[in-house]
Amino acid sequence: MNLTSNIIAAGTGATPLRAAQWVLPLQAACDRFEINAPLRLAAFLAQIGHESAGLSALVENLNYSAPELLSTFPSHFTEADAAKYARQPERIANRAYANRNGNGDESSGDGWKYRGRACLQVTGRRNYQLASIGIDLDLIAHPELLEQPSDAALASAWWWSNHYLNGYADVGQFLQISRMINLGSATKAATPNGYPQRLALYGAAKRAFGIA
Repeated sequence: MNLTSNIIAAGTGATPLRAAQWVLPLQAACDRFEINAPLRLAAFLAQIGHESAGLSALVENLNYSAPELLSTFPSHFTEADAAKYARQPERIANRAYANRNGNGDESSGDGWKYRGRACLQVTGRRNYQLASIGIDLDLIAHPELLEQPSDAALASAWWWSNHYLNGYADVGQFLQISRMINLGSATKAATPNGYPQRLALYGAAKRAFGIA
């Protein structure tokens, strides 16, 4: 199914100019990973739109203040630590993501090197390794490739496919998709971050495809 800049703008919240720049990368990625029906595309566009701030942010922003650190990573920073790490993105990443998702310890630098990238924020050495296999790129040596639209789109579509989200999209399980992306699990009681915006984008995308 063909994407247009108008559909991408509606579904992701991107500006018309930015949406036009993403038509070819997203079309290629969606074709490759069979995100090829209106409900699949609507759900995918809404999720990448939210996660990437309308396709404008392909790398995680970790420039947190001390209060934001305590709110975002409560199990990784004490008040004293938060004061020492505040507004130092590289140090924050290395502390917050140490020994998680295949990363080494804080001194390894893996947290910063493999911080969230691409439209769906692929995070951690292990996920970069899996994405490397999935899209045939050496993302371990060159993680910055996920900041390029074509590779960011491919990695995001691969992640979507690898987590079987087309099946959830086919039956309209948008909340479940949102939980899996934001929480990494199917926790029924949890409300995903930014869910109202995700839902609004989903509705806009469906309308762009002419479905209810």
